[in-house]
Formats: sequence, structure tokens, C-alpha cells
Amino acid sequence: MPKLYEYFGLVIFFYANEHEPVHVHGNCQGREGRAELIIVDGVITEIRFGGAAGRAPLAAKEAVLFKEIVTARAEDIVRKWIDFFVLNKPVPSERITRRLK
Repeated sequence: MPKLYEYFGLVIFFYANEHEPVHVHGNCQGREGRAELIIVDGVITEIRFGGAAGRAPLAAKEAVLFKEIVTARAEDIVRKWIDFFVLNKPVPSERITRRLK
């Protein structure tokens, strides 16, 4: 389970056995959200946020933080997806301690 970011108690990650479309999960104290990045002709055109099947949803404040980080780091998330799932390279984790608005 590659961890991409830690952001104010929220952990952003891929499950190791993921599938397309490109997406990440955000977890905080057992609650989880999911963000799907819609890519058309190599450009991120939309980010769809929702819950993760079988998990309690993120609390309202956690969901705001999840949207902040995924929106701010969308291009980096796609690069990390390609590195991990296509090129089989490890991806570094980053702890972010400043708001990304």
C-alpha cells in the first residue's frame, strides 16, 4: 500500500492492487474517501470525490482536507500512479505541514 502523502492526519495512498481509472484513497482514523482523476487526452479534466466501498466516510473537515490535497497535487498523483503501476518504481511519501489552498 504505497503512501503518497500525510496531510493533517489524513493519509493519501494507493492500494497495491489497484485498477484504472487513476484514483487515490484518503484515510483518517478508519474513515475513508476516494478521488478518481478523469484524464482525457493526457489532461486531468475532472476529479470525482466519493466514499470508499465498505468504509465509513470521511468526516466533513477531513473531506475538505482530502479535496484540498488531491486538487493541489493531481498532476503529481498521476505521475506517482504511472511510476508505481506502470513502471514498477517505488514512490516516495511526503508529509505536508502547510495548508495547500
